[in-house]
Amino acid sequence: MAAESTAVDIRDDRENGKLVAYDGGSAAGYIAYFAMYPEPGALVAVHTVVAPEYEGKGVAGALARDFYAMAAREGVPVVPLCPYLAMWARRHPEQAPEAPEELVRGAERQLASHPELF
Repeated sequence: MAAESTAVDIRDDRENGKLVAYDGGSAAGYIAYFAMYPEPGALVAVHTVVAPEYEGKGVAGALARDFYAMAAREGVPVVPLCPYLAMWARRHPEQAPEAPEELVRGAERQLASHPELF
């Protein structure tokens, strides 16, 4: 069964480390992330959240696509520490190039030493 699709407006709130999907004026979901240092090392996704009323409507997938597109525009890889984004990347390898293992380990160390990033 295909997910119902909701058209959302996606905006990057870099200062607060969130890529947010809006439906009208309401936040439908977001990806929490941080820019790995030294910049521009990578964009590291740590958590994906979708409001219950938007679950199954394609919001998380739209966020994932936009997150990878944003990283591509910036010329940096994505490190998907978020389980949802990691699963999405495996299902969409043409849109989600795999990050080098060394970069993944570096992002994990950075997150462990700065838990406020999550």
